[in-house]
Amino acid sequence: MSWIDNVLPPKIRSFLNKRETPENLWVKDPESGEMVFYRDLEANQWVVPGSGYHMKIKAGDRMANFLDEGKYDTVPLPSVAQDPLKFRDQKRYIDRLKEARIKTGMEDAVLVATGALYGNRVTVAVQDFDFMAGSLGMAAGSAIITGLEKAAETKTPFVLFASSGGARMQEGILSLMQMPRTTVGVLRLRDAGMPFIVVFTNPTTGGVTASYAMLGDVHIAEPGALICFAGPRVIEQTIREKLPKGFQRSEYLYEHGMVDMVVHRHDLRATIGSLVAMLTGAAAPAALATIPPRIAVATVANDDDLSEAPVAQAASE
Repeated sequence: MSWIDNVLPPKIRSFLNKRETPENLWVKDPESGEMVFYRDLEANQWVVPGSGYHMKIKAGDRMANFLDEGKYDTVPLPSVAQDPLKFRDQKRYIDRLKEARIKTGMEDAVLVATGALYGNRVTVAVQDFDFMAGSLGMAAGSAIITGLEKAAETKTPFVLFASSGGARMQEGILSLMQMPRTTVGVLRLRDAGMPFIVVFTNPTTGGVTASYAMLGDVHIAEPGALICFAGPRVIEQTIREKLPKGFQRSEYLYEHGMVDMVVHRHDLRATIGSLVAMLTGAAAPAALATIPPRIAVATVANDDDLSEAPVAQAASE
């Protein structure tokens, strides 16, 4: 027994000897309120096992789960002006950027990499919602353009996982300029004859939806994702009417022809791998031999707003 044990009262000793417990040991399902063990959720690609709710996933984790053996080569991205407007609201914009970089370990909201998908080379871009809500600014726009140019140069399909709250207001008109810039990038990829596959994740809104995210050759959505320009609350306040159930969610947009299929996160690798092989004329890898060229449509329960929603899933056998 040390001298401190003799001096300090028992309550203070117990406080000093208290074991550290991670704050995120358990994660609450936003849909059902179920508490899920962090490691179980991580092992399940951040899909809640009970409800099937698709939670947000970090860009690095998304890339590792998607590409063969979790291996990828990061594409160097051009540097841009950090704070061109010297913007300040409750905080300085430059300080918000520093906080986001510390939180995510990323320079900005988009990660671009090359890798293999069932043996076929692809270029992939992932928007990370944790970085200032995946907002579209000069850095993010330049990253998307770099990815598109890389895909055109290397003659590889370009796969985009979109997740964004819209344009980055701290960059004003410079942020809005990224919409036509990225659109030109998509046209260059199309001129190169390479496919552009977009995966909408929750949420994909604002200027991203109004530009490159809606210009893909194939549009896939994860279940329950909010996909829109203006959110449902804004629309309801504007038109002063109640919107239909599930309005602007993946399943609603699938029913109305805005997306081509709704695919569970666990099936994205196989579905996109099959699409890449078909769209490029490459021989389908042996691992995909059992997946039919068409996507089977099933009826599943998704949430309170959508009791029976059609979801496209790749058949596993």
